[in-house]
Amino acid sequence: MAEMNDTPDPLKADPLKAAAETEAAMGAPGTAGFGSDEAARPRPKDKRGAVVDALLELAAEHRWEDISITDVAHRAGVSLSEFRDHFPSKGAVLGAYSRMIDKLVLEGTTSDLFGEPAKERLFDVLMRRLDAMAPHREALRGIMEWARRDPVSAAALNQVALNSMRFMLEAADISAEGAVGTVKLQGLVLAWARILDVWLNDDDPAFARTMAALDRELTRGEKLVARVEDVNRLTAPLRSLARGLFNQTRMRSPSRPKGSWDEEGPLDPEERRTHTM
Repeated sequence: MAEMNDTPDPLKADPLKAAAETEAAMGAPGTAGFGSDEAARPRPKDKRGAVVDALLELAAEHRWEDISITDVAHRAGVSLSEFRDHFPSKGAVLGAYSRMIDKLVLEGTTSDLFGEPAKERLFDVLMRRLDAMAPHREALRGIMEWARRDPVSAAALNQVALNSMRFMLEAADISAEGAVGTVKLQGLVLAWARILDVWLNDDDPAFARTMAALDRELTRGEKLVARVEDVNRLTAPLRSLARGLFNQTRMRSPSRPKGSWDEEGPLDPEERRTHTM
């Protein structure tokens, strides 16, 4: 019995597979590319999850640019038509992976830390995100290397990260609304990229370097947000005055009656168009 209890549970080892319903196999024989050597592997009944899993496996083994959609489809045990039903590109599969990780983190969020400072709450949320990503660390290493080689793709991944970090802030009960919220959000995305660089090269089982980097980045971000909030508070009266002057100017501007003309013809855009035809 002790030996049975010590057997690792594959679902616990990979929480993404637990989220993707792994109760049934659907492998189909692959015939070409990188996908053929793993075709017999059991796949989730959920084909979206199977495609995400397959892409991550291939990204851990090969350069991103060398992986084709056909390779991913073969590895996932789906047809190209089925792949297209779910995703328009490999990048869209990465977006789905990011949403899966978001879901795992959000489902594990409780109110236990809501009495703690904002930095501690966010620290906990981001550490849980790293835990959820741990089974795919090699794949993520290759993906980040690809993003460094391709600035256009890096910009697209930045948008994916913005969407995820918005929910991470919400999970930590930190507002991401308004001008200050925008600064928080983009600042967190940049900090997250630096944290991932450390995490991907942290061989310590306790991830001491990663936690130190996370603490350092959040401390730096906290100071930056405090300065931005000070500026926002100090300039609030000036912004209110500017809005008031603008509204008064609009109210005082004389309205031009329909049918008015100037030296070029009617002032009404539609009348001017027909007049000049």
